[in-house]
Amino acid sequence: MYLSRQLRLLPRANIARSLSSSGAHYTTAAPAEDAPIEIPNRIERSPTDLLQALAGTVARDHTAPHYKYHDDPFLIPMSNAAKRSYAMSKESGRKAAKWIKEEHRELFMHQEAQPAIEKFAPSMVYTEDSVVDENSLAKLISQGELKDAVLVYNLLEQKGNPISPELKQSLLELVCFHNNEDPLPEEYIEERWFLQNNRRRERSGKTWKDGDLAEKLYSEIEPKTPQSYASLIRGMAKYLQCERAYALLQEAGEKQVQLDTNTFNSVIEIVSFLKDTAEQRWQLCTELLNEMSQQKLRPNLGTLNAVLQCISTFGNFKLARTAALQALPEFKQLGVNPSLGSYYYLLIIFCRERGPVSHVIVDILNDISGKEFQIQHPKDTYFFATAMDVCRNHLHDKSLAKKVDELLHTGKNYDLVGDSFKESVYYRNYLALLCQTESFDDFMLSYDLLVPNIYIPEPGIMEEILRAIEINGGVEYVPRIWSDMVVFDHTHRESLLLYVLRILVDNKPNPDSPAQAQLPEQAAKVALDMFERVEEAIRRLRKVSFTGQMLGDILTLLVRGGSYDKATEVFAHIDKNQHRIPGTPSLNALLEFVDASVQEKSPSQALFALQYAVENNFDSRTLAKRIHEGFTLNETHLSKLKSLVGESFLDK
Repeated sequence: MYLSRQLRLLPRANIARSLSSSGAHYTTAAPAEDAPIEIPNRIERSPTDLLQALAGTVARDHTAPHYKYHDDPFLIPMSNAAKRSYAMSKESGRKAAKWIKEEHRELFMHQEAQPAIEKFAPSMVYTEDSVVDENSLAKLISQGELKDAVLVYNLLEQKGNPISPELKQSLLELVCFHNNEDPLPEEYIEERWFLQNNRRRERSGKTWKDGDLAEKLYSEIEPKTPQSYASLIRGMAKYLQCERAYALLQEAGEKQVQLDTNTFNSVIEIVSFLKDTAEQRWQLCTELLNEMSQQKLRPNLGTLNAVLQCISTFGNFKLARTAALQALPEFKQLGVNPSLGSYYYLLIIFCRERGPVSHVIVDILNDISGKEFQIQHPKDTYFFATAMDVCRNHLHDKSLAKKVDELLHTGKNYDLVGDSFKESVYYRNYLALLCQTESFDDFMLSYDLLVPNIYIPEPGIMEEILRAIEINGGVEYVPRIWSDMVVFDHTHRESLLLYVLRILVDNKPNPDSPAQAQLPEQAAKVALDMFERVEEAIRRLRKVSFTGQMLGDILTLLVRGGSYDKATEVFAHIDKNQHRIPGTPSLNALLEFVDASVQEKSPSQALFALQYAVENNFDSRTLAKRIHEGFTLNETHLSKLKSLVGESFLDK
């Protein structure tokens, strides 16, 4: 830096001398006098390209939360519900800011940015008294402002202002695309991310608005154009007004109106709603493809995926497989290459739950491994979740699952993981498969990378993990898993609580294992924590309650961990509430409590345990024998023992 600054200050003739005296060695080529100066073409950059380039130099920190959450221990979400709440709260703040900007627009009329940023300025408000013209309507349509565009259109109609057919066509396209409902603004990314799956479930049937503005606009456009037919057909097909969409397509064919490829694609996608059997669907699909061929329409990726979508609905597996294998080569000959959405359809065609086992995913991964994809079709985001589901439930193949995961993390392929629901399904299947097929130590390496910042296990996956611990004898991991269950708010799941207790009770620590040396004390802490949390949940009227088996296991773990005082509190709870607690502790739990009472020289507690056993019809002879042999009883305790088991038993 210092050398370059000195060179700028020196005369040109002294540059070579200065370089030699500084000890720097440079070789300079002779200047080419006639070499033209070439200015490279400008490369269009997005506002975040620089940030993405910088982020690409740093590996992902698996211990850090997603950047959309505050990096603060109290604000990092530790459950799926918290992830959604925190992200949506942040989005709610944006909505509140936007509402203030619109409600108090007089405070935001200044424009400091040059050039002006339209998004920062309050939007135009249109009322019944607004002065509007065709230009106002055209601008609103170009901005996608559906509600205001419809209002301005109605104002122009009321005032008798003429509207050109081209503008009506543009409005028709906007109304058909959104079914005359305001879309969610693009800037609300989190709401799209978390609500997309809910909206899909809501739109399971016909939602097209019959007789609404779209059909009115269509009727006003005369003569009918291919664009007007296409707009209405696509809108009806998108919102599942299937019969009328197909009727309009037939009408256009009879009138020899040349439609485009995407319009045919939209009708092919709804063939399954038009016909009932697989043979009828395939026949109608081939008829539509032949009609496209007669009109010299070249199919595209949307056509391929529409055909595969139609085939995927066939109940006849043999016909579905034959049709798919017939369609793919024909489209490849036409230069149509499949996208991830195409492979998604192939997976659901070949890898059916009740069909024969298919290894088609092996061929797919061999074809696309190491490639980076960009979204080309809406169904592209379904591939990774479905592929991982196939690896787990159809093939149970860990190596294939790791290939899918490697593909997901190639380049920017993670952008195609889909919404929050698909991401959760992907990692649910991935972790469950690793849990079932890897050693538990290796599984925990993957678990530590993914949980909790990328994926938070659902109760079903927690149960799989506990089952793996039980099978592999990894009881030393239970305290760690319990702490995660507390953080993930799984402590109100009675089945999980019982599973944790059963593993700790049935797997006594190995005294020769350093990893299990502290296990009895840790297990006692887990049991006490569970007891206190269930008590708190009962006070809050949550759907969890004590059972006799649960309390018996807690009692056993407290005794084994040396927490005798806490064990007596738990037994007092058992005795006091025995008429409200379903079930009873096991006899072994009572035996261990009596043995601990003997060691602690507490005959009163031992006799309470014996009394509980007698009242609940246990075989109390073993308990009585241990009490009689373990203590030197005074008259009071001895008479109590005789009253419970009888003098005849003590005389034996």
